[in-house]
Amino acid sequence: MQIDLSSGAPAPSAAIAFLVEKDGLARLATGLIDAAALDLVKAAARASRFEGETAAVVETFVADPAGVRRVLLLGTGAGGEGDFERAGGALTARLLTSGVESVSVDFANAAATPKAAARFAAAAAQRGWRHDIYRTKMSEKAKPTLTSVVLHATPDGTAAAWSTQKALTEGLELTRTLVAEPPNVIYPETFVAKVLAEVAGLGLEVTVLGEAEMRELGMGALLGVSQGSAKDARLLALKWSGAGAGDPDLALVGKGVTFDTGGISLKPGPGMEDMKWDMGGAGAVVGAMKALALRKAKANVIGVCGLVENMPDGDAIRPGDILTSMSGQTIEILNTDAEGRLVLCDAITWVQRTHRPKTIVDLATLTGAIIISLGNEHAGCFANDDTLADQLLAAGKASGDHLWRFPLSDAYNKLIDSPIADMKNVGPRGGGSITAAQFIQRFVDTGVKWAHLDIAGMVWADKPGATFDKGATGFGVRLLDRFVSDNFEG
Repeated sequence: MQIDLSSGAPAPSAAIAFLVEKDGLARLATGLIDAAALDLVKAAARASRFEGETAAVVETFVADPAGVRRVLLLGTGAGGEGDFERAGGALTARLLTSGVESVSVDFANAAATPKAAARFAAAAAQRGWRHDIYRTKMSEKAKPTLTSVVLHATPDGTAAAWSTQKALTEGLELTRTLVAEPPNVIYPETFVAKVLAEVAGLGLEVTVLGEAEMRELGMGALLGVSQGSAKDARLLALKWSGAGAGDPDLALVGKGVTFDTGGISLKPGPGMEDMKWDMGGAGAVVGAMKALALRKAKANVIGVCGLVENMPDGDAIRPGDILTSMSGQTIEILNTDAEGRLVLCDAITWVQRTHRPKTIVDLATLTGAIIISLGNEHAGCFANDDTLADQLLAAGKASGDHLWRFPLSDAYNKLIDSPIADMKNVGPRGGGSITAAQFIQRFVDTGVKWAHLDIAGMVWADKPGATFDKGATGFGVRLLDRFVSDNFEG
């Protein structure tokens, strides 16, 4: 979606949207349409019971010298940044397949800050993202037509704010594309190739490890997950040094299981096709790293992705096997479908040994239990540091990627003790998301602040949201970008 800012008036026949705050219909005034047309629009709004509620839309047509003109009223509610964001998404949702190619949005009546206007623009662009490349039979009415949104009379400073939101939107689109692609297209090797093509020239320092290198490093947990697949594993690291030379202050670590059959502990057939998005954590990490690089964030951050495919095979790991992780700790495998934590533990050990970050945040579509707990409204947050947890929760609330904190304690930790190894890879059925987090925590070095985000319920949506259509949401990119902006940039 092309977003433009204009200081001039919309073209006389262009589709135009007027922004209306809650209960502000009577105050709406404009010289862009004549008085009779404005009266008609207001009458249509009243007949539709439109009161300027956030993301409410009224659409009508008025007479124009060129024939007719499409006019929309778009509610901005109380006028907060989130209200404008929802309004921007609602506009695109209304017009995406309407036949309209471009719409002008008049901000003259809107009490918008530059950040609010930029978030409106970002939501309009983000809501227009679709992944239709494999669809060869679409009716003309089903095809998107809206390609341009032009913002008029925006407040001073909107251009700079939009530059930041544009970078975030491009990172989000990378994440959504990776998550949406089928598993015969995106697997560890092609995930890396796609990402490297997307971030080329942005100033990121790239590290890629193949299986031989990981085997030499002793990454037996990650490689154990991969050994049943014909697709070789990869470890991908993207380092951004926006605050100068030195070790990164923050590591973002993503689970990248490009397809998860469950391995020998095979998942049920119905719904298994969804497991192409089991790399949503890794997708969020690379999307966030692209956004940080595009906007030249003044922070030192490294993003690490453990990339594997979990398949059943004569060489696959079995329940009862014992793996040795890069940390040297041993793991008794009780369920090969509890594989994401095995990938994360070696990726976390690697980044601690090679880059010594002070803070680690990992993201993973880790457990079905988190969906039972939170549905599709929040991701789970686990942390060994209260301040870090509060920072992430605040970033989630501000960005719209919402989190809910869960407990960690020795009582849960004991549930994954093994009688023949250092730990089991699963605990009992109860508290499954918590024991998974306790497993990961065992690989975090003393003194390192760490948080684990279980995003299993959030990376894919069966219904549209404010900034996304059905399908890949890009969850985590906005959260991580805001978290870095608020806490790691001076």
